[in-house]
Amino acid sequence: MSTAPTRTGGEWLQAWDPEDEARWDKGLAWRTLWITTFCLTLAFIAWFLPSAIIPKLNSLGYSWSKNQLYWMAAMPGLAAGLFRLVWMVLPPIMGTRKMVSLSTLLLIASTLGWGVRVQHPTAPYWELMVLAFLAGIGGGLFSGFMPSTSFFFPRRMQGTALGLQAGLGNFGVSVVQLLTPYLIAMSGLAIFGGSQVLKTAGKPDKNVYFQNAAFVWIPLMIIGALLAWTMLKSVPVKANIRQQFDIFSNQDTWWMTLIYIMTFGTFSGLAAQFGLLMANLYGSGNDKVVSGTGAAAKVLIEGYAVPDPVKYVFLGPLIGAGARVLFSPLTDKMGGAIWSLISGIGLIASIIYTIPALTPDFSSAAALKGDFNHFLWGMLAIFLFSGIGNASTFKQMPMIFERRQAGGVIGWTAAIAAFGPFFFGVGVSSLGPTAFYWIGVAWAIMCTIIVWMRYARPGAPKPS
Repeated sequence: MSTAPTRTGGEWLQAWDPEDEARWDKGLAWRTLWITTFCLTLAFIAWFLPSAIIPKLNSLGYSWSKNQLYWMAAMPGLAAGLFRLVWMVLPPIMGTRKMVSLSTLLLIASTLGWGVRVQHPTAPYWELMVLAFLAGIGGGLFSGFMPSTSFFFPRRMQGTALGLQAGLGNFGVSVVQLLTPYLIAMSGLAIFGGSQVLKTAGKPDKNVYFQNAAFVWIPLMIIGALLAWTMLKSVPVKANIRQQFDIFSNQDTWWMTLIYIMTFGTFSGLAAQFGLLMANLYGSGNDKVVSGTGAAAKVLIEGYAVPDPVKYVFLGPLIGAGARVLFSPLTDKMGGAIWSLISGIGLIASIIYTIPALTPDFSSAAALKGDFNHFLWGMLAIFLFSGIGNASTFKQMPMIFERRQAGGVIGWTAAIAAFGPFFFGVGVSSLGPTAFYWIGVAWAIMCTIIVWMRYARPGAPKPS
């Protein structure tokens, strides 16, 4: 029977070694995972709240162009990548308790801001861009929370532990995108502020309460911060910023960065832009489908039902996050490298499958509906294989690197991959969807070769 590690009576633990049953407190480790995961889910909700609101801004009375909306939806991804470069070095400096509790309180700023400014279509573009940037704090926390949690678990369990935390945290994307349509319809929740008028092509105008989509999460953020402050401890894995930079002299840091861009970069990029891409290809954002706005809107293709993105966008992140959770125990049993290989091959196939649906056939309602179904299933397949790869890479890193370096590499790779929403938005708006997706195919081929040569083949230099 294991004995709990010696404690100082304060925040920092002593004699903590998860590989030694005598110096590992299993209960504390799992409590840390669940509380941090709760806060991480709220972080993803704050991060992707703009993606649930931005596609509806023009229907609420704004008049932003397609490129302006793409840039606004891309901004949380740019911010998250930058913030992750900061949070990746905080776990050994601040410790888990302070970092998780104080970071969770920071989520309130952007969430409150969106709730206030969405009520009237009068905010200048720069202000909404600032709110979109601040939402990236939610994405930045990932690079601090995940490494700090990894300090609490032995290597044999890190695939499952980190997969559960990351996967359940990723569910925050689906939660905010799934619940937003229901929250904005509930007048009883609108304690602060009045209603807005939502004008949707081909449908009657309706009163909505968009502030609910933001305000409902703020009490939970406060609760999460209090739980972290009162119930968490910190592991004495300490290093200053300069010492943590030793990960960059290891070539596997760079190989795993490329691979995680393929998996989480794809997941986060698609999750942030899925709704806008759907609207601009098959919905109200395409002037071949719909002309005019509000009451004057007209569906141009007879018999075609314009899809509402809010009914579909949550499915992709849900599948990707679910795959991360479900496949994590398999990575502990079979190793991460084989599943990274499967992820790469699956992404190549699913992206190629989706590309023809990026140029819809407008000759008839039947043809357009068929292309839409092709697009939807292709996108969901991409989310599935990116989710598998998100699980497998987080099993690989603790096996390739020693404990402190593994935490640093997890934070670094997550930081770079968090730029996914930004580069996806910029790439789609500047190159067009088809060209950008072919770049994704080339990237996946490159990463799959790296996985095979470096990690998965018999006799690989770093089997993981």
